[in-house]
Amino acid sequence: MRIKILSCVSLLPIFAIFIAFLILPLGWILMNAFYAEELESYSLENFRRIFASQFYLQSIVQSLSVSFYSSVIGLIIATLTSYSIYALSPSKLASFLFSLNTMFSNFAGIPLAFACIIIAGNNGVVNVLLKSMGIEPFFSIYSNIGINLVYIYFQIPLGVLLLFPVFKSLEESHKQASKILGASNVVYWIKIACPLLAPALLGVFVILFANAIGAYASIYALNSNFNILPIRITSLVAGDISLDPYLASALSVVLMVIMLGITLVANFMSKKYNFKAL
Repeated sequence: MRIKILSCVSLLPIFAIFIAFLILPLGWILMNAFYAEELESYSLENFRRIFASQFYLQSIVQSLSVSFYSSVIGLIIATLTSYSIYALSPSKLASFLFSLNTMFSNFAGIPLAFACIIIAGNNGVVNVLLKSMGIEPFFSIYSNIGINLVYIYFQIPLGVLLLFPVFKSLEESHKQASKILGASNVVYWIKIACPLLAPALLGVFVILFANAIGAYASIYALNSNFNILPIRITSLVAGDISLDPYLASALSVVLMVIMLGITLVANFMSKKYNFKAL
């Protein structure tokens, strides 16, 4: 009984942080999202303004687009990288590569944006070198393509960290049994390995999508005019001209609904198809 009491007491700081930084802000956002300042009453006016505005609809579409493409491409590259490190392990090279990936996973936000500007900005090293050779730079880090590349960059290390332990669930006995039964490596991956890995891949995709759609620091430092939801929410909360915390709360609710929808779809697919080895 004494151990249980001490365990409950030790969890109190965690519950306090959970309530202070998640439950209370969430309640504040939900309450303000439905409050129309012009009408001085609760209604769906803020959501009507969002879906009636091409500007805010564009921010939703661009957020979904950059999050989806960076998550898919990042997941593919992270899967191949994780398997390569797994195939090399246990070895010093595998340990070094995994440590290097861990370091890269912490390189995000403002430092990542600054590094991208130094390397591929208008006066960055690459563009200056190309101009000195008489070659016109073929893309800008501030453009849609450049921003997608930045998103993909910080998605890959996170994907590797999450996927590397997953490959350890593939037992060597499964592969040996498939070979004994006459299956090739291709059949083994299609019929056994991929179905076993599918739930984890789906879960990692959801995490990468959440990581991308909520990203703010890197994209703001690169191009604060890029129209995505986190920048729009910030401009409505901290903007000197367009200050509207109620509309910002409504946009935050839209962002939460998108993430909730993605998570529910992923869970539904995982349970419905069950992804068992065929």
